[in-house]
Amino acid sequence: MEILSSDNDDTRTIRLSGRLDTLTAPELEGPLVEACESWQITVVDCEKLDYVSSAGLRVLLAGQKVASAKNHALRLINVSDGVREVFDITGFSRILSIE
Repeated sequence: MEILSSDNDDTRTIRLSGRLDTLTAPELEGPLVEACESWQITVVDCEKLDYVSSAGLRVLLAGQKVASAKNHALRLINVSDGVREVFDITGFSRILSIE
């Protein structure tokens, strides 16, 4: 998985590509939690994300919890149909802000 980030005003955007799974989820956890803690808005661009496993879901949930605790926002954008289906089946589409 590749993780790229960029900043604009009060927003950090994290772009993911590849697979967010057991092997790669730990790579995202630190940058995502730090962004959700420090930035008013964290956007996770999933345009090039091919797959998300339960380990990936756990990391996204951790980011959401940190963002909520800080009264910040975590948003997912450009979510593919396959990844969206995982969010829908697991109920994460009701927890995460998916645009």
